[in-house]
Amino acid sequence: MLPLTFVKSGDFVKILKVKGKDDAKKHLNDLGFVEGTVCAVISSHSGDVILNVKDSRLAVTKEMADRIMIDMVDKVDYMKSKQEMV
Repeated sequence: MLPLTFVKSGDFVKILKVKGKDDAKKHLNDLGFVEGTVCAVISSHSGDVILNVKDSRLAVTKEMADRIMIDMVDKVDYMKSKQEMV
């Protein structure tokens, strides 16, 4: 388990946990950063990250990305998760 700030463009990740105060966790949860969600990393620069989350592009700052704990997954797992959403 590592923070989202460690990803690079083209990675696929699974959200394991969102840390922080309740209001920050709720905000990230409302955006789609829910435990178990698999995302594609579109861009990562200096800790700021743009992700494809549930067919939406979302940007998070380094401070927010530090609160999102992830595990790396492969493209096959990412594609399976997209099919399950349909």
